[in-house]
Amino acid sequence: MGSACAACGALLHVVASSCRGTTGRSPVPVGTGAGYRRSQGGHISVEPRINERIRVPEVRLVGPAGEQVGIVSINDALRLAQEADLDLVEVAPTARPPVAKLMDYGKFKYESALKARESRRNQAQTVIKEIKLRPKIDPHDYGTKKSHVERFLRQGDKVKVTIMFRGREQSRPELGFRLLQRLAVDVEELGFVESQPKQDGRNMIMVIGPHRRKSEARAERAARDSHHERGSSRSRAANAAAPEAGEAPAEPEAVPQPEPATAAQSAAGRSADSEG
Repeated sequence: MGSACAACGALLHVVASSCRGTTGRSPVPVGTGAGYRRSQGGHISVEPRINERIRVPEVRLVGPAGEQVGIVSINDALRLAQEADLDLVEVAPTARPPVAKLMDYGKFKYESALKARESRRNQAQTVIKEIKLRPKIDPHDYGTKKSHVERFLRQGDKVKVTIMFRGREQSRPELGFRLLQRLAVDVEELGFVESQPKQDGRNMIMVIGPHRRKSEARAERAARDSHHERGSSRSRAANAAAPEAGEAPAEPEAVPQPEPATAAQSAAGRSADSEG
């Protein structure tokens, strides 16, 4: 009995070894493993399905001008798109039935890209400028730093004002606090205190935000530049029309005057009149 069990165990061991193969690894089932995962993964397309890629029996069709055609079969929708020389684009795949529209898909993609680019261009990006001060700053230097802060606020940017303490100045944080309050009062027409002064190690930080947005400041600057350009063009045109400096004005043309008659001519004329 024991020999029979040993023989059965040996047979099972041989069968298991043959199943593992020569490498001693378990066989990989079909449809699993790294290769299978790579084939199932990849980039998921976010573009809508168009034309023959739409694999539903019927769609709710929308015309090129937005008119509602109704629920039609996919074959009829493709035929209408081919007759109109347009594409059938699935615009609402989750609807029941899905909504498809007749359009020029290439032109639609181009216009969408232009709109996205224009929106990114007009999007206001928040920029934080930084100005560093010392607690015992010179009045002239303070005026220069304040002018920088005002320029940044006019441009629609936030300003991070940092007071740097060194040595014994760290024991007098009220100096930096009073300086920041003074600066906030000086620029209150252009900005407001967005973040109150707070101690950060050896520094004291305050953030000032502008009253108007960056897009408004950009539009105002563009209008000002265009107005200046128009004024410059008008002045150039006026200078071109005016006579050059130093050029003498043209003298009026002299009208020829009759020569005075001589005494002999006068006497001859009187004698001819008397004879006549």
